[in-house]
Amino acid sequence: MKKKMVSFVLSIAMVSAMLAGCGSTTSSGTAAADTTAAGSAAASTAADAAAETTTTVASATDFTGEDPQLSKDLKILSIWAEDNDNGVLINDICKAYQEVNPNFTYEYEVVSADDLKQKIATLVASDDLPDMFAYESGAPIVDLIEADKIVDIGAELNKIGDSSYVTDSATSLLKTLSGTDSIYDLPLGMNVEGFWYNKALFEQAGITETPATWDDFEADLKKLSDAGIQPLACGAGDKWGATRLINAYTVRTLGPDAMSNAADGTAKYTDEGYVAAAQKIQDWNNEGYFGEGVTTVDMNTAGSMLMSGKAAIFYNGSWFTSNLNDTTANLAGEDGIGFFNIPVADESISAADSYSMNCGNILCLSKSKYDDATTWFLKYFVEHMGDEAMSKQGSIKGYTYTADTSAVSGYTKLVLDEIDKAKSAFTWYEATMNSEVSTVTQDNVQTLINGDMTAEEYMQSIQDASDNSAQ
Repeated sequence: MKKKMVSFVLSIAMVSAMLAGCGSTTSSGTAAADTTAAGSAAASTAADAAAETTTTVASATDFTGEDPQLSKDLKILSIWAEDNDNGVLINDICKAYQEVNPNFTYEYEVVSADDLKQKIATLVASDDLPDMFAYESGAPIVDLIEADKIVDIGAELNKIGDSSYVTDSATSLLKTLSGTDSIYDLPLGMNVEGFWYNKALFEQAGITETPATWDDFEADLKKLSDAGIQPLACGAGDKWGATRLINAYTVRTLGPDAMSNAADGTAKYTDEGYVAAAQKIQDWNNEGYFGEGVTTVDMNTAGSMLMSGKAAIFYNGSWFTSNLNDTTANLAGEDGIGFFNIPVADESISAADSYSMNCGNILCLSKSKYDDATTWFLKYFVEHMGDEAMSKQGSIKGYTYTADTSAVSGYTKLVLDEIDKAKSAFTWYEATMNSEVSTVTQDNVQTLINGDMTAEEYMQSIQDASDNSAQ
């Protein structure tokens, strides 16, 4: 780990020599009231001052009581404008907290997503990370963890008794992405993935319930095919639509840590179980389950095939609800499409309440800037973000919520219910791969599906890329 930390610090030092910070900054908040009038100061005794100090310290560290209103100017680095997406939520949380703590102010700086990693590297090199900053989940934050630059948020939430406000599935996912036993980032989005299906086509094929096991799933694919219905729409033209299917079978047969085990060398991509998963999608194509020209069909087209009744099943994430809620695109209607989680092969290996999930960008807290005042803001943030996101955007960010969901669309409610079912999470196929391995994985998947590369050759190409990148 020491070698990786030295390498990380050297690399960011070189970046800092070339870069100056870029972005736009907004200061917001109210100045703390002047409480030191000369007459009052003269009248105060040393004993009174000591007693007041003792009381303040006790309040600051007793997180079961009222907010002690500690003075804090919180610097935030974001990739979301104040009037867009997560930027709205973060700013609204800050403004609401100012009503609780009038001594709290904040500065909100925005940089482009493309410049974020370089900006953070510069700030790390100068030991000037802001109090709170956006970053990428998974491998990118591992370097910051190993360099001891960011707060162990899981430990802090346990300390203040607020760990339950981050959902079990979000906690599981963040731990899996970083390979740690605690969470070092705050989620700002939770997407669940699985199979969307056309209800009318299921009924036409005589399928009365969604498959719970992998054997059931395979049987349903055959029933659909026998009924003259294309079983699967796969956006293999975008490549990741195909690798998601490989991942589904890999995790359900080898367990949620399968891909991280291969990435860290505990297992090999060429091991039998990994090859079997690659073979699965080639077999499906040989059976005609994907229809004609699967490698030329992108994800948008595949989704349209599902909604128009040209294919029965389509793997995608909860973001697909934006298409489903579009009445001009979704010819199946407001209740014509359903959802089911990836069927289980062996409950003892991968449980039914474990879902493929992702969380996009996240927030980290600088360890060098962290203090009691930030802890109190963290407490307010996790306790209110869930309701803030649900009430204002109808979205789930990885926090519990009590807001009313009765007004959301049927498809959005469907997704909310599925996320609520999730007790643990696993990642997508490329999540634990470095860029070189990920590129090979996606570049060769179309060749695999078409049968121009065997499953063994495909997985060997991934293992070779992994071995080469480690040298």
